[in-house]
Amino acid sequence: MAQVRRLPQSLATNTTIFSALAIFGIGAYCARSYILPHADAESKESPVMFSGFGFTSLRLQSVKAVNHNTKRLVFEFPDKNARSGLSLTSALLTFSRPNGRWLPVVRPYTPISALDQQGTIELMVKHYPNGKASTHIHSLVPGDTLTFLTALKSFSWVPNQYPQIYAIAGGAGITPIYQLIRGILDNPNDKTKINVVFGVNSEQDLLLRDELDEYKRRFPGRFDYVYTVSQLGEEKDGLKKGYVTEELLKGVAGGKGKDAMVFVCGPPAMEDSLVGSRSSKGILEKLGFEKGQVYRF
Repeated sequence: MAQVRRLPQSLATNTTIFSALAIFGIGAYCARSYILPHADAESKESPVMFSGFGFTSLRLQSVKAVNHNTKRLVFEFPDKNARSGLSLTSALLTFSRPNGRWLPVVRPYTPISALDQQGTIELMVKHYPNGKASTHIHSLVPGDTLTFLTALKSFSWVPNQYPQIYAIAGGAGITPIYQLIRGILDNPNDKTKINVVFGVNSEQDLLLRDELDEYKRRFPGRFDYVYTVSQLGEEKDGLKKGYVTEELLKGVAGGKGKDAMVFVCGPPAMEDSLVGSRSSKGILEKLGFEKGQVYRF
């Protein structure tokens, strides 16, 4: 789900500043409210939508409900040949004005569409009961617009940098993990092997399941996953009952940490148990992974 990702500390402390800039109109200088993206008239390259800081308002093309609290939203670019210009891995910082709020809300969401896709970009957004940004986005209907402030670069992926990666997702944390999976497997020059552990509350929360199943079919022996569901009546083919535990991860990655990289994204409690703290070891360290081998989205 396009997870309500935690803002990097530098951005989190400046959220009010971003809002104030918008209110007082300073950001209007670089606003690009549904105008054509920059492109050289003589260039054959596709124009890029997100090339720097500045307001970019995109029209919502379609909405699809995935389950009781998650939607897929496709936003169209003003130029059908334009592409996002985002690098693997990246999120987009959204800007919204929920009803009843004086200050706008900024939140990052991770696109799930191919980053070089032309004409549109797709988000998967989970609605949180008290989430002001997600509530506003879930209220949008086709024809409405959503404003984006800037791209947020995350881990700078280099093809074949690691022979093996392990990706651990919890709930809404599947979106940056999926973006990475897609970027690797859709690149014919990248031969990295991927193992995913995806923990959710219910079977209905297994988002992007069809897409992950298809990658497993297309890349046998190179891509695999384990789904673990806490509220599962009984285990069935392809589904384990329970949580993301040390025992589970030991079966997936135990003793296989050399030269590998681990990516983690999920609820804070899950991430803390995996990564640990200054006073206690996390599960990944117990399994032999060093701190430099673990990245938290």
